[in-house]
Amino acid sequence: MSKKTVKVKIPATTANLGPGFDTFGLALSLYNEFVVQEENGVFIETYPKSDFLEDPHNNLYIQVVKYLCEREGKTFYGAKLKQVSNIPVARGLGSSASAIVAGILTGYAVHKKGLTDEEFFQIAYRFEPHPDNLLPAWKGGFIAALRTEEKTYYQRIDFPEDIKVVVVIPDFELSTQKAREVLPKTIPYRDAIFNLQRASLFITAIQSRKYDLLKVAMDDRLHQPYRKSLIPGFNEVIKSALDCGALGACLSGAGSTMLALATENFDKIGRSMVEAFSLHGIRAEHRVLEVDKEGAKVDIVEES
Repeated sequence: MSKKTVKVKIPATTANLGPGFDTFGLALSLYNEFVVQEENGVFIETYPKSDFLEDPHNNLYIQVVKYLCEREGKTFYGAKLKQVSNIPVARGLGSSASAIVAGILTGYAVHKKGLTDEEFFQIAYRFEPHPDNLLPAWKGGFIAALRTEEKTYYQRIDFPEDIKVVVVIPDFELSTQKAREVLPKTIPYRDAIFNLQRASLFITAIQSRKYDLLKVAMDDRLHQPYRKSLIPGFNEVIKSALDCGALGACLSGAGSTMLALATENFDKIGRSMVEAFSLHGIRAEHRVLEVDKEGAKVDIVEES
């Protein structure tokens, strides 16, 4: 009897891009890969090795696959999983979203069912309530999204191909929960207006290729002023990117990764941001990434 192998490749994501708090999401050319077969019992190999992820109770991908199997009224007997994690955990680059999306796509591939938006969100929101991370991981590209009690609305927006994303990943984790806890329960009216103006300007700037507008358009008063207390050197890292020619710079998702948008001087910008972190005793690395426009990829192989 042949065994079915499902291979899933999911892009990293960055959310917010400054003013688009819980709204903007962008897929990046950094990927997690999941290769899975049906098996009696759960066997997990991780690259790089992670004792945490190799525990089935902690592995989010396995939890999603198990839930989908039970949702179909079937017994989950196990799986043999190889997980290649290139997206760092708890850095604001969508590592959790990658596992959730991969698990959903695996389940639907195994059961040979088409996946609707409604079904996707019903399942995904059991594990993570943020469409600004989930959608780019699934669909790719730049997406604006909102969630109501009844429905999730989103629109994919063309993103300029000449803009690259310089991400600077510090050597400390920052959980989304901790980054949420520092946010105030209410904000001043003027700060809401501030972000509405800049989020609108961001969209028009990328659509019209008026890149000179991005420096001001990527400013924010809803989350970064509060979260920067958790990021040593936050202001200096932003300034270093802009001084080296970045179009704009901001926190990636909830952090701790910082990012800059640029059309040139990519490595120079990245090195300067790494240096700014180092002045505060933080080690970091930079990567120059493209915008991923294809999203998740699924391949099914029948093995005899």
